[in-house]
Amino acid sequence: MNHAAVRLRSVTRSYAGRSGAVTALDAVTLDIPRGSFTAVMGPSGSGKSTLLQCTAGLDRPTAGEVFLGDTELTGLSERRLTLLRRSRIGFVFQAFNLLPALTAEQNVALPLRLAGRRPKRAEVLAVLERVGLGGRAGHRPGELSGGQQQRVALARALVTRPDVLFGDEPTGALDSTTGRGVLTLLRTMADDGQTVIMVTHDPVAASYADRVLFLADGRVRDELHAPAAEEIASRMTRMGAVPC
Repeated sequence: MNHAAVRLRSVTRSYAGRSGAVTALDAVTLDIPRGSFTAVMGPSGSGKSTLLQCTAGLDRPTAGEVFLGDTELTGLSERRLTLLRRSRIGFVFQAFNLLPALTAEQNVALPLRLAGRRPKRAEVLAVLERVGLGGRAGHRPGELSGGQQQRVALARALVTRPDVLFGDEPTGALDSTTGRGVLTLLRTMADDGQTVIMVTHDPVAASYADRVLFLADGRVRDELHAPAAEEIASRMTRMGAVPC
């Protein structure tokens, strides 16, 4: 059994552009340890989102291999890849993507229903309790604050007990105080053994991670371990990507 939650081996992703092929990822080789919190940063167009999508099985590399644990994603059929994403991968995005007609409890239970499982109410309520929303199970998204909606989205991502939780700017739509609450929750989850990979442009958000990877031109150009926000901002500035 490999100790990495995710492994990338010479992963390249190219797209057809107006003036020829555009390389979004350029032969990236990378290991993400189990139970770690990794932040991915870089200038616009550096390949951050492509890295996240290829690693999470949302996009297929042009070349190279992606492993989730010991499972190679690049060789799976679309059906098997879909089933794997439903059971072993969790997603949290900047937009909460909650269904407005459903309660928090029903939104959280949805991935289990999509996977053909009958949700156990105690299981759903337990994960809502874990994100601090035990008393909000019957509320619809319109009755919740932005931070509470993102916590419901987190609970929905966690209810299948995924191997890896992916976040694409998960605090981008939140104010700084509410965002810190969500980041503290992600940090706690990593401390409890959950593998977290987060794309962000915010040095403060990235400072909650164990490791920060810096991408430029589709390659990992640098990394920092347990850095302060000021150190991350300085590194981004030197890369020519002044943090927002």
